[in-house]
Amino acid sequence: MIVKVTKAEFAAAAPSIAAIPRAMHPEIAIAGRSNVGKSSLINKMVGRRRLARTSASPGATRGLVFFSINDEISLVDLPGYGYASRSKKEREGWQALVEHYLSRREELAGVLVLIDVRRGPEEEETMLARFLAHHGLAYAWVLTKCDKLATGRLKKRVEELAPLLGDAPAIVTSARTGRGIEALWAWVSAAVGTE
Repeated sequence: MIVKVTKAEFAAAAPSIAAIPRAMHPEIAIAGRSNVGKSSLINKMVGRRRLARTSASPGATRGLVFFSINDEISLVDLPGYGYASRSKKEREGWQALVEHYLSRREELAGVLVLIDVRRGPEEEETMLARFLAHHGLAYAWVLTKCDKLATGRLKKRVEELAPLLGDAPAIVTSARTGRGIEALWAWVSAAVGTE
């Protein structure tokens, strides 16, 4: 189990299927809407401020971005979906790339599906969850931005979301406070078989 991240570095970017690199370690993909805070959460997980690129304009991640962690596993940042201000053709290309990667990558051990705790899962998230289940991929829901809700409201909101999330685990997180980061790593370690 990864107790402490001692090394985190950019490994590769793949804007197309042909550019997907050969796997070096077991991989965990991170998926979510363009404004859900993927980059901020990745940075919090690895204890670095700028490993994953954050942007005021959602949709900064173009293609797949691979990060090597402790020379043990790779985190793979998938392009955000939703209202990213990119062309329809570019977004369709991303979808084909992501579906190819998720359905054919033998080294992929699991997927973290990020949703804003305030919004809950929308059509894209539920479709992704069905896709992952169909392909037999382990996944966990990651409820982001929990610091935006008061404690009582957060508890109630998590209870409201539970029936919508099915049997997959749900991890409550905050990239600002660090809440849930240990739980994320515990899930990752179990998924890649290093716990």
